[in-house]
Amino acid sequence: MVTAVRSAWRDVPPYQVRQFATLALAEVPTLAQDILREIRHEYPQLPLVPDEFGEPRALVGIRQSLEHFVTHLTTGLDRPHVHPRVFQEFGRGEGMQGRSLDALQAIYRLGVRLAWRRLAEIGQQVAIPAPAMYELAESGFEYLDGLVAESVRGYAEAAARQAGERLRQQRRLMEQLFGLAATRTRRGGSGTGTAPPGAAGGVPAALAERAARIGWPLPERVAVAVLLRPDRAAVAPAVAPDVLLDMECERPRMVVPEPDAPGRRELLGRAAAGWSGALGPVVPLPAAAKSLRWAGAAADLIERGLLPAGELLQCTEHTEALVLLPPEELIDDLTRRRLAPLDDCGPTHGRRLAETLLAWLETRGGAPEIAARLGVHPQTVRYRLRQIRELWGPEVDDPDRRFELELVLRARRLRGELH
Repeated sequence: MVTAVRSAWRDVPPYQVRQFATLALAEVPTLAQDILREIRHEYPQLPLVPDEFGEPRALVGIRQSLEHFVTHLTTGLDRPHVHPRVFQEFGRGEGMQGRSLDALQAIYRLGVRLAWRRLAEIGQQVAIPAPAMYELAESGFEYLDGLVAESVRGYAEAAARQAGERLRQQRRLMEQLFGLAATRTRRGGSGTGTAPPGAAGGVPAALAERAARIGWPLPERVAVAVLLRPDRAAVAPAVAPDVLLDMECERPRMVVPEPDAPGRRELLGRAAAGWSGALGPVVPLPAAAKSLRWAGAAADLIERGLLPAGELLQCTEHTEALVLLPPEELIDDLTRRRLAPLDDCGPTHGRRLAETLLAWLETRGGAPEIAARLGVHPQTVRYRLRQIRELWGPEVDDPDRRFELELVLRARRLRGELH
């Protein structure tokens, strides 16, 4: 059996409670003014924002909270649980101004101490027992916690709204940045010609203004990353504040300023842990779309299993794959023509001859060197090289043909068709 906790305040006769509440409510307007005056003395930086009637919102909030707390004492309920919504506005205002809640909470505590001092005097006037007043003080500080919670709610709402607005501005900035190349092309420029009127360093004034709006210093060079979601609920990469991030795309994108700065790529790799994707080459800021194009091409290859997944790849470390694999139709046609001599050799023998030919083209070495590379006997290599000479004839001595053969054979190796 649970024993109910005895309440000293509930034991106070109702007429004394009414006396206390009547005197306290009569004091509220003056007390609110005194509290605001003291707060303004201690915190002169506190802005006095007027409401629609021209009265300071802070004064309205103090008065409402005092009236609400005192009136609640006469209802017989244990604790006041509903708080004036104006305190949400206070928290929202701190959030919108970019300030922390620390000062606001300190102001609330000061106000409660001042209010409690006057309420204690009124309690003595009407002979409220000390245990009941202690309980009232405890209730007052619990009420303070509720006021703080309201302000935190407003602060969080403002922070979320600001974060959402910043993300929208980031997306617009990125779209504008990626559209620079198209704009220059329509104007007939080459990407290095005369900048539009009002531009600085090749960046249009409108883009510079948008960047300034979100506090993004324009870098000289950038690299763009394209990411592949591990799953729909994946948490966004925890990138540095100066990295622009657009998570609204099917493939999220990042613009990384000054990517060659010391430690930048290592930090970026850690931030994107668990994500697959590619970081494009470093380019001047106005050429960001070029970096995006290569990062997108690398992401395509990752999705096809032709580049490793599970990490943020550097495009510049996979140049061969990016050059040889995307133009499939051209490479396939060239492969069909240049490797036609293997058509009648059978799949297994044809693959071995192709691997030997590629090793020879890459090394231009003798049979022992090629054999060591392929893991076969030198005599086997000599036999295959004779066959290659018979199949291709003088073509293998023509520099252009050798280049094309090496091109298509490297492409086959990148696809996993050759070892």
